[in-house]
Amino acid sequence: MGRPHLLMPGRMMAHVIEQLEEEFTVHRLWEADDREALLEKVAPDIMAIATGAHAPVDGAMMSRFPSLRIISSFGVGYDTVDAAWAGEHGIYVTNTPDVLTEEVADTAMALLLMAARELGAAERHLRAGKWTERAYPLTTTTLRGRKLGIFGLGRIGKAIARRAEGFGLPIAYHNRSRATDVSYEYHDSLTGLAEAVDTLVAVVPGGDSTHHAVNAEVLKALGPDGIVVNIGRGTVIDEHALIEALENGTIRSAGLDVFEEEPKVPQALINMDRLALLPHVGSASEHTRKAMGQLVVDNLRNWKRTGIPITPVAETPIRG
Repeated sequence: MGRPHLLMPGRMMAHVIEQLEEEFTVHRLWEADDREALLEKVAPDIMAIATGAHAPVDGAMMSRFPSLRIISSFGVGYDTVDAAWAGEHGIYVTNTPDVLTEEVADTAMALLLMAARELGAAERHLRAGKWTERAYPLTTTTLRGRKLGIFGLGRIGKAIARRAEGFGLPIAYHNRSRATDVSYEYHDSLTGLAEAVDTLVAVVPGGDSTHHAVNAEVLKALGPDGIVVNIGRGTVIDEHALIEALENGTIRSAGLDVFEEEPKVPQALINMDRLALLPHVGSASEHTRKAMGQLVVDNLRNWKRTGIPITPVAETPIRG
């Protein structure tokens, strides 16, 4: 195949760029003074795209590249790529599952602990020198006696469930369909799950099917002792409804790693000191991000050598 032409819309990790440049002719769109001119020039030759979560690739963009055969996406979520359009036009889309599962599950449990015990606020109390004046108040919430609901029992959801079992938490879940490999309590609606638990962890990807799935109705069903954790995509939770629920006491607390308009975080959330807020760092360790980047490279290398990627998404299955 020689050196296929590859478009990189945004900067990626150095080891990804270095390895891809060994086997592909890489066009760095983010460095171009005139991006449109570069796209016009290289469009007929582009066979592959390597992209991250912040560089959307929609049908209109893909249609510009008549030779396009694969899009290798960095991250387990790929809602910034129109995978359905790609599948309809014979283009593979790949993501980076498995390699970030344990890291993200660790972060989800950390957020849950922080939200339940106000650990971030307690640390800020110490750092501000207030401990010498008074002890941090007893927290009104705890993990003791809680029941955990998982919205999205995929790879990461199951890893969270395994950790939660170690904390003695009963587990229930909601998926589009019942999982056959677990015995956890299943609910066929998200509202039904929220009614049955007091702690909800959202682990689903973004997109139209999950947009604002955690809404005012779901939050009300969770109840006044409720804690909601989001480790998936910011668009899954209706932030306005969440803020109102927190301010009105409809639920107790939240632990959030993702937000609707990142990196912007509503000031109302920042002002609630008892919440646990993180800047989208669920998989952000050097170890895990390097593994994710390597899978981006390996998908492209395998496709170049065999015509088949390693981890195609469901919308673009391996073709016989």
